[in-house]
Amino acid sequence: MSGRVFLFGDDVDTDQLAPGAFMSGGIASLAAHCLEDLRPDFASTVKAGDLVVAGKNFGIGSSREQAAEALRHLGVAGVVARSFAGIFYRNAINLGLPVMVAEDLGDLADGDAAELDMEAAVLRLTGKETVVRLEPLPENLKRLLADGGLVAHLKERFAEKRLEESGP
Repeated sequence: MSGRVFLFGDDVDTDQLAPGAFMSGGIASLAAHCLEDLRPDFASTVKAGDLVVAGKNFGIGSSREQAAEALRHLGVAGVVARSFAGIFYRNAINLGLPVMVAEDLGDLADGDAAELDMEAAVLRLTGKETVVRLEPLPENLKRLLADGGLVAHLKERFAEKRLEESGP
């Protein structure tokens, strides 16, 4: 997964990711206002494959899964942060949005070209030839993400189970 870095600070909350005033308008409307309080042009300039990178406590606030869903709808390939709110982290994984922790973001800057490698647990800054080390994801979460999220993962598991039960 490669794209541009959209850099944010600490304490990005779910109300900034999915503003309550737009909750009734559906995911397209909600996503159009994603992060507009912090960066008014975010939703109009982010492209499929781009990455959100932030400081501590990304996704704090309410438990609304639309916060992660808005990022996915916009095509964000993943989120790297120094830490995540637990509910946001799990909602993102369940929706198929890769989220990875980096203790140190190094000299990463807004607009850097970067590649997220979940297998190697690194974020490569292609223009700077710098590597940001990430906490590796457990195998079960990697598989869940590879399957496209929890619902797709469960569908695949149930289909595999039906095949096993039906025999040769």
